[in-house]
Amino acid sequence: MKKEIFHAVWIGILAGCFGGLVGLGGGVVMIPLMVGVLKLSQHQAHGTSLWALVFTGLVGAITYGMHGEVDVVASVIIAITAMITARKGAKFAHSLPEWKLKRSFGAFLIFASLLLLAKPYLGSLYHFSLEGTSKFIALLLTGVFAGFIAGMMGVGGGTIMVPALVLGLNYGQHLAQGTSLLCMVPAGLVGAYTHLKLGNVVKTILPGLVIGIIIGTFIGGNIANFLPEFYLRIFFAIIVIWTGIRFLKTPKPKS
Repeated sequence: MKKEIFHAVWIGILAGCFGGLVGLGGGVVMIPLMVGVLKLSQHQAHGTSLWALVFTGLVGAITYGMHGEVDVVASVIIAITAMITARKGAKFAHSLPEWKLKRSFGAFLIFASLLLLAKPYLGSLYHFSLEGTSKFIALLLTGVFAGFIAGMMGVGGGTIMVPALVLGLNYGQHLAQGTSLLCMVPAGLVGAYTHLKLGNVVKTILPGLVIGIIIGTFIGGNIANFLPEFYLRIFFAIIVIWTGIRFLKTPKPKS
């Protein structure tokens, strides 16, 4: 048990550190490590990761909120649909065979890495700002996709939300990230609770993961101020894409 907690803490620290360095949720780091090191099933890794990220999202949202970088109204609107689809995503993940879920996660890792590499250039791309009813509908649709991805993949959903807010609603990067963190707390909680009821959460390692992520996020956020972000993004993307390819190659069990 002590060895398991020790591994959970350093996995959380690593996930939080990478997240703080490159501005990406820790799920893409935690899940492969929980599968490879802690020998959790893919379903257990997704459910456990989502529970840990609920606590991380709460701390992150408070931090961004203290700097005025959270749109509370937009967060509530996104959460309306995200809470519904997060439950659907968790149930869909549970219905998939292990090999299919691993392949799906591999494809998601590659997609997330490509978005990470494009992130510095998102603001310079053509974007438009929606207002009124159009903005309301856009926020609801963002919640639909982000909630489902969060529930299915065991991640925070920021991979979908942040680009949508930056490109479609003309949000600044920090405001988009802070808003994403806040709205995914209730949505992530719904998905995490669904995974818990389905038996996909390993509760014994959660305290270690949460403590590790909080420590790692603090370390990564501070280091990011001194290291070139461009090289960090490339290094991280290469690792995650390599991991994604390995998951994509998961063989189909022989009948």
